[in-house]
Amino acid sequence: MPYDVVTFGETMLRLTPPHQLRIEQSSQLEMHVGGSESNVAVGIARLGMRAAWLSRLTDNVLGRHIEQTLRGQGVDTRHIIWTQADRVGLYFLEEGLPPRASLVTYDRANSAMSRIQPADLPEALFQPGIARLLHLTGITPALSETAAQTARQAITLAKNSNWLVSFDFNLRRLLWEPAQALAGCRDLAARADLIFISLADVCAFYNLSSHTPLEQIFAILRDQFPQASVIITLGAQGAAGSLPHNTLIYHQPVFPADTRGRIGRGDAFVAGFLYHYLGNNDLPAALTWGAATAAFKSSLWGDMPLISRDEVAKLVGGQSSSILR
Repeated sequence: MPYDVVTFGETMLRLTPPHQLRIEQSSQLEMHVGGSESNVAVGIARLGMRAAWLSRLTDNVLGRHIEQTLRGQGVDTRHIIWTQADRVGLYFLEEGLPPRASLVTYDRANSAMSRIQPADLPEALFQPGIARLLHLTGITPALSETAAQTARQAITLAKNSNWLVSFDFNLRRLLWEPAQALAGCRDLAARADLIFISLADVCAFYNLSSHTPLEQIFAILRDQFPQASVIITLGAQGAAGSLPHNTLIYHQPVFPADTRGRIGRGDAFVAGFLYHYLGNNDLPAALTWGAATAAFKSSLWGDMPLISRDEVAKLVGGQSSSILR
């Protein structure tokens, strides 16, 4: 301590058949550690900043494997809330090739993180000067009402200590529907300094077409969350961002990448963005770093962005974002 970024959320074990097999075909499952918030922490740590991951985790061989894996990537895990009860969440991924879509199956009900309570938060962590930014996502409030309450309390503690807050909507349709997600996340996003959202999610939340002009989309989000810088990931079209109380929109194209692992690419984008933003307070350049980090993650199997600062910096090179309007 102190940290640049503290992330808060659930991490699970991902079980995947090798070679794009279906589960019913396979006698083997490869195991990966994966969670949106811990993926961001790993990316931040590997880029050279100080990151901690906070969660509630069952104290057994599965929970310890998660903790040791994240610690091995340079993430501080000392603030995990350990419990002898409950369970570690699992999810199964069948990786599809066109025309077969990939398939995710959750086995995470009654996980340790879903039973977290606001009183579990280590208030000694949430003190002035301990960290610069708290990052959390819309996955946490989807887990349970107590998890949602705890996310709200984490933001309150962070704000009281003058930390920045970043929030990624990160809609998971296996956990809740878009209308529920927007209702459940609106108060969290309304207190964030940085908001991340995908184009697909914003269209689902506000019944928009993917062809809706970006100016209109940003106007809606600016009206809903005027206090925040808003960053929208656009899939193959890259990403765009806008500062609060400002109609300028900055656009960043994607970096070409040979895609091996789609899961965790958005988390890598967030990690790259936060790394450069916290270091330079420059939103357009942070978009470039986010896109470059996401491109590197696309080339990797697994959930975590196992990248280095030097290789991302080399990819960034002389490229920069442009002003869309």
